[in-house]
Order: sequence, then C-alpha cells, then structure tokens
Amino acid sequence: MISWNPITGCLHNCVYCWARRYSRRLAELGIEPYKTHDFKPAFAEWRLRQKFPRGEFVFVSDMGDMWGNWVPRDWIERVLRVAGAKMDSLFLFLTKNPKRYHEFTDKFRSNMLLGVTIETNRPYKVTRAPTPRERFEAMRDLDWSRKVIVIEPILDFDFEFADWIREINPEFIHIGYDNYGNRLPEPPLIKTIALKEELSRITEVETGTLRRAWYEQ
Repeated sequence: MISWNPITGCLHNCVYCWARRYSRRLAELGIEPYKTHDFKPAFAEWRLRQKFPRGEFVFVSDMGDMWGNWVPRDWIERVLRVAGAKMDSLFLFLTKNPKRYHEFTDKFRSNMLLGVTIETNRPYKVTRAPTPRERFEAMRDLDWSRKVIVIEPILDFDFEFADWIREINPEFIHIGYDNYGNRLPEPPLIKTIALKEELSRITEVETGTLRRAWYEQ
C-alpha cells in the first residue's frame, strides 16, 4: 500500500490524531504543503500528477480528511477524476464524515473503496467529527457495495456495535488499538478479541496493534 495525499489537513481535532503531530515534523523539514499550511486543509494540486505502479493499492489522504465539510467540492471531484482514470489501481478513501460520500455517488468507480472510521458505538468526547451513530447511519444508507470499516483506535463499546457493522456490510474491517499512549477509554483485550471473532463471521477482518488495554498492564 502507498499513500497519496492530494488533499491534506483536518478540522475534526481528534485527541489521538497522529497525523496532526506528524505534519508538524514535516513542516519543520520544509515539506509542502505542511510547511505553509501545517495541518490546516490544503490542496496539494501537484500530487494529482503522481504516478502509481500498475495494480497498486492506494490509501488516499491519510494525512487529513478529504471528505470534511470544509473541503471544496471541486477538490474532491478532481481527485476522483484522477482515481477513476487509473482503473488498474485500487483506491481506499477513509473519513469520519461519510455523509459527504452521498454527494458524489455518480463519481465513484469500481476501483474505489469507501471507508469510514468508527471507533465505538458510544458517544465519547474524543473528536469534533460526527458522532459514531451519525457515521454508522451515513454508511448504512450509502448506495455503494465496496465499503470498508476501520475500528482504530478502538474504544470501549457495547455489543450493539457488531450489529451496526453487520448492517453496513463492509468488504473488509480493520481493528487496532491506539499506538501513541493516549490513554483512551479502551476495551479490555478479551472483549476486542470477542468482537473480532464475531465480525469474522461477517467478512474479512485484518488487525493492527492488538494488545491489553493500558489499564490492564
């Protein structure tokens, strides 16, 4: 997998955001668009000309949320046009604002996976993004077959959470714990493993960091 960042920055202000911290390091190194914009939304237009090896799996805008309400429609359309012209590559989009996907359903192509981050079904105050329930409902109602769910960093949840995911019917699921010592309201490891086993009955599940919750150490 490679990253492609034609649109960077985010205003969700998630307390666990690694990309916001990393953007500061890139800015210190003089790398654009971070040198000029830091983690404020920006359009790195020159990256639309980036070349991809045939058959590459491309993660789009991992250094921001290109589906935030603040992103101009034109920026999104230009990215989708480039991705749609490269049918020999697979493009993964990921957002915490999936209702924005509904504006572009006529622009999507079969080489595009539409992903959502949903860390839990509980309304923890760890982000300014739409609530987990709002994200779930937007993805459930999205008329697109190629959906992905990212449960990372996983937060403690109720078992209703598995029902949400079943209703979304994703192509695959990724589960992982926080990697940056944020002391989030995490589930105990045994509960996460039970969720993974349940979701494995629905679809393919891949994992990132699986470990004991910080308070179980």
